[in-house]
Amino acid sequence: MNLRQAIKMAWKSIVGNKGRSILTMLGIIIGIASVMTIVTVINGMNKVSMQYYEAMGNNRVNVSASVWNGRDIFDELYSYCNGLGSDLVLGVTPNSQFSASVVYGSKSSTAMEKNQESFWNNYSGGDVDTSIALPPTLYLGSDQYAVCNNFQLERGRDLSYLDVKDYHQVCVLGARAAKNFFNYADPIGQEIMVNGLPFTVIGLYKEKDATSAWSMDNMIVFPYTMSRYLAPGTQITEFVVKASSSDATVEATSRLIGYLGGVIREGEGYSSVYSDNQWQQSSNEYATMMSLVLGGIAAISLLVGGIGIMNIMLVTVTERTREIGIRRAIGAPRRSIVVQFLIEAAMLCGIGGIIGILFGAGGSLVAGKLLLKMIIYPAAGITMGAFLLSVALGIIFGIYPAAKASRLQPVEALRAD
Repeated sequence: MNLRQAIKMAWKSIVGNKGRSILTMLGIIIGIASVMTIVTVINGMNKVSMQYYEAMGNNRVNVSASVWNGRDIFDELYSYCNGLGSDLVLGVTPNSQFSASVVYGSKSSTAMEKNQESFWNNYSGGDVDTSIALPPTLYLGSDQYAVCNNFQLERGRDLSYLDVKDYHQVCVLGARAAKNFFNYADPIGQEIMVNGLPFTVIGLYKEKDATSAWSMDNMIVFPYTMSRYLAPGTQITEFVVKASSSDATVEATSRLIGYLGGVIREGEGYSSVYSDNQWQQSSNEYATMMSLVLGGIAAISLLVGGIGIMNIMLVTVTERTREIGIRRAIGAPRRSIVVQFLIEAAMLCGIGGIIGILFGAGGSLVAGKLLLKMIIYPAAGITMGAFLLSVALGIIFGIYPAAKASRLQPVEALRAD
């Protein structure tokens, strides 16, 4: 018997017992669909997480430091980081937030706070309405704020060293904040009132977080030296250091820990240094662990499905005992019997795998839309791997029934009812 004939006979056997074949495939279908959906959704979650970190900027080192007597340590930190050289550190900035009333014409952050309250009261999940004007986040930063936080200028200029040093009343807007206050008008050169003080808009950052309700673009950054007027009595304790590379991040983190340990003595304050790369690594490790755990749970369905395949193939051997005896009596080698039953088992699982892949793709789309608010598709490698896995399961669990069929003696097989 050649391969083509074996495939035809296997197909005829599967089609001839449709109900039994479908029930036999069910375990494979559920297992493949579950594994594909779980792995695809976790990959999607990992992708969303990586996009968030990329938007914030790679190789950032977050520093929290405070001295109990209120001494401002940023000037010392600024000098130290810039003294390390651009091959190690690209910039350093305060990253402290503060609250203030922002007004431009008839628009104010106070009114936007009411929008914010209404937004969350009416939010029930699903896509967010990014057209709702929410109050901006206000930051105090240095002339290196954009470099440290992965912002790029669209128009105007960025904060300069002189803006910070000479207490210039200027600010730079994120794209969402500019839209909320100025619609589509050019904000460069316009004045906004912050706690009653006029600030000139000198720059506009490019949009980098368009779909989020709490967009990173809904922000305004001011020279950190203006804190004495905008947030009097507030001590700046949060900083960001931008390392030049992933390897430099490790060294910069180590050096900053040592430096702050020498500047802030024990009992006089506190300091904490950690990098976003550590969070990214932890996120990747968590996603991998979740994939293994949930994938392993779903793989139990595949094991059950494989046992079902073995059981049905053993039944098939019993039903076709006379057929096997006739073939053996006229000279069919054991190998052809083995090949025939393995092909039938592989086809049964392969068809189940294809159906499972279709359900898995559908499940990935639905889960991605509900959980991640995005459309995700199974990767080509996952799809091909799922199909090959289903075929491999058929072969593995079909070996024993095929071997049993090939060992039947012709005389005993022909005597069977």
